[in-house]
Amino acid sequence: MRTLIVLTVLAVLVMAATCYESHESMESHEYLNPFISRRRANDFIRPNTRLEAITQERIRERNKAPQERQREICDDYYPCELYAFRHGYAAAYRHYFERRRTK
Repeated sequence: MRTLIVLTVLAVLVMAATCYESHESMESHEYLNPFISRRRANDFIRPNTRLEAITQERIRERNKAPQERQREICDDYYPCELYAFRHGYAAAYRHYFERRRTK
């Protein structure tokens, strides 16, 4: 019975220590108004960064690895895709498309 009381007191102390609410979360003043105005909405990302990101994405789309191009070609052809699930995309591409290019 005594150990049960000690364990209960210990559990209450652990709960009180871990559930302590600090005021650190209220320092940012975001709790007052979580929404920002439309004017400040784009302040997080600079315009130069957005244009650079769009340019880099277009460059990446143009310069794809050969394996990625082969996989996309195989994904567009359903029998090749089924073959790829069993044998892999490289084998499926060779099976369906390599022979056609050599003719």
